[in-house]
Amino acid sequence: MPDTKIHNEDNRQPLRIGLAGNPNCGKTTVFNGYTGTHQHVGNYPGVTVEKKEGQILLDGRNVTLVDLPGIYSLAAYSQEELAAREELVLANMQAVIDIVDASALERGLLLTVQLLEMGMPLVVACNMMDEAQKAGIQINMQLLAKRLNTPVLPMVARKEEGLSEVLRAAIKTADDGRHQPLAISYGPDIDEALLEMERLFESSGLEKYPYNPRFISLKFLENDPDIKRKIEKSDPELARALEAISGRVAAHIRDTLDATPESIITDYRYGFIHSILRDGTLERDPSRHRLALSDKIDAVLTNVFFGPLIMLGILYLMYQITFELGAYPQEWTEDCFDLLGDFFTAVIPEGYVQSLIVDGVIAGVGGVLSFVPLIMIMFALVSFLEDCGYMARMAYMMDRIFRFFGLHGSSVMPYVLSGGIAGGCAIPGAMATRTLKSPKEKMATLLTLPYMTCGAKLPIFILLAGAFFPENAATVMFCIMIAGWIFALLIARLLRSTIIKGAPTPFVMELPPYRMPTLFSVLYHCWERAWMYMKKAGTVLLAISVIIWASMVFPQLPEERASYFEAKTGALEKQLAELPEDSRERQEIQKLLAETNDEFSEEKLAYSVAGRLGHWLEPVTRPAGFDWRTDIALLAGIAAKEAVVSTLGTAWAMGEVDPDEPESLGERLASEPGWTKATALALMLFVLLYSPCFVALVVIRQEAGSWWWVVYSMVFNTALAYAIAVIVYQAGLRLGS
Repeated sequence: MPDTKIHNEDNRQPLRIGLAGNPNCGKTTVFNGYTGTHQHVGNYPGVTVEKKEGQILLDGRNVTLVDLPGIYSLAAYSQEELAAREELVLANMQAVIDIVDASALERGLLLTVQLLEMGMPLVVACNMMDEAQKAGIQINMQLLAKRLNTPVLPMVARKEEGLSEVLRAAIKTADDGRHQPLAISYGPDIDEALLEMERLFESSGLEKYPYNPRFISLKFLENDPDIKRKIEKSDPELARALEAISGRVAAHIRDTLDATPESIITDYRYGFIHSILRDGTLERDPSRHRLALSDKIDAVLTNVFFGPLIMLGILYLMYQITFELGAYPQEWTEDCFDLLGDFFTAVIPEGYVQSLIVDGVIAGVGGVLSFVPLIMIMFALVSFLEDCGYMARMAYMMDRIFRFFGLHGSSVMPYVLSGGIAGGCAIPGAMATRTLKSPKEKMATLLTLPYMTCGAKLPIFILLAGAFFPENAATVMFCIMIAGWIFALLIARLLRSTIIKGAPTPFVMELPPYRMPTLFSVLYHCWERAWMYMKKAGTVLLAISVIIWASMVFPQLPEERASYFEAKTGALEKQLAELPEDSRERQEIQKLLAETNDEFSEEKLAYSVAGRLGHWLEPVTRPAGFDWRTDIALLAGIAAKEAVVSTLGTAWAMGEVDPDEPESLGERLASEPGWTKATALALMLFVLLYSPCFVALVVIRQEAGSWWWVVYSMVFNTALAYAIAVIVYQAGLRLGS
């Protein structure tokens, strides 16, 4: 076999180096440790898999680090595996840093072996060496490097130990530009077929294919659909010849060993790994258990009976902490926006510009941003649970329940990302469904994850829970979150029993050891999510707020009707100026003036485009307890769920009763005669369940592959939300709430 060469005529030229590794191996910590904030996020070409790149400078050398998706193999059964494999070969990668969990070396080396078979210039970084040593694991790095014929170095990424050494080794490996692909013997049957297939590739012209011929031959024997499709497209005759060899070998192995070539290849790879880890490469202290502490904790936290109860308790505690810690900063933020509104009211003459800035932008966007302190606390708690390893336990425990509803344990992460424990987003949640290998389970998950309490819905839930259930706000928020899970599971069961029937697939997942997250990691992830939330408020919501404001202002009332109100208020203001400060008559005139101003504002709003649309919908939504103002907000929420709060803020700001005694939006709603606890609860459930936002619908279309599922998500979800809201509101009326 010829060497795989990467030519670097100038050893100072910029490099592209990939970071590969299994999920939970610490790869994200390594990437953040190298790049810090100097990174950007996009998608791989042709797929919705997230792609992260970061620019760094080491010893005067410019390096672009590419954070590949976390994968266990290069089998390309999922989009992550396919994206990683394509990036390694087609993106001019000069070297790869393969990060393995030192405490689970055997498992991590399966990907290492495949990378070496591909012919990638490789540096193996044994991460979490501190945990391995505590568990009594000793690794002879020099011996392992010799047996793998590639550099192997220790690393503790969360303490930033070994990062520079590993990167320097990767740069040196890239500059050397030579790496002989690993060739493992897979037994006489497969080895003979591989040689025959390699000769076919060489005779057909190797320049056509980015992979080395032995690796392509292995993938063909493993029945890799992507490789087969590409070869058939480029050379149908070669594809038929390879298929004949592959079919012959598969039939022979099936008849003689009752197995498949793929299983035989995997067995031999593990056999090779066992051989290189023997005789002093890997040694364990038999008196110490690798994950003794994690196992003891899991005996309680993942217990069949107590585990789910503890999980619910942890989630409930999150809401309690959020409301207790966030109450004061939220109030301070609201006061800041009130002062900002007063400032612009004073400096901008009365008119359209003042109304746009104060009633449209500040009342709309400010109403959403006032919840940032609460949401940042929630994001920090979620980041802590992710980094400490408890999220994986949630997936493990929930698999028992999910199977009953036709879902998969791996559906938990898309739900969590969508807001399953509050604060996520349906967009990354929908993208995460591509990790599900069963199309049926993927579709059922994709169509039900919009029921989660995403970060965009949190402001309306926090607003209404705090205003109408002040003593039990955390309990109400917790119940809303649980309601999202219940509806998601019930609808998933309905879908899997009707239009998305199919057999369930097995769930296999490794539970990572518990780790204490670093403060930097928690704060970084918290800020990353909060910044996305604020950026959306400053861009998308700003545009929506301006459009909504315009729809609430235009067209203006007819001149004769506006003149009537102006004359009436002018007369009342004149009377007010002639009366003494503390007279009873003055108080009555003030009250009448406030009522007149409020009536004038409400009539102007009702005459606008938004008001007319809201009034048109009100007869339909009245059984659910919604008035025309609420209808306007819910329509805006289809564009972006945060717009529900901003629209309510704009609508009620235009009808402010007494500018000298401003109320928060929650206080204003709670004081309105038409708003009750039943109204608030019905509205929260409607927002929880109805149509996903526009951007989420686009992603659902991309993942589902059909606009019919977008129509389903809009129509079915809204109909379900309406039915539940009507039931809850009508029940509340009968109970007197």
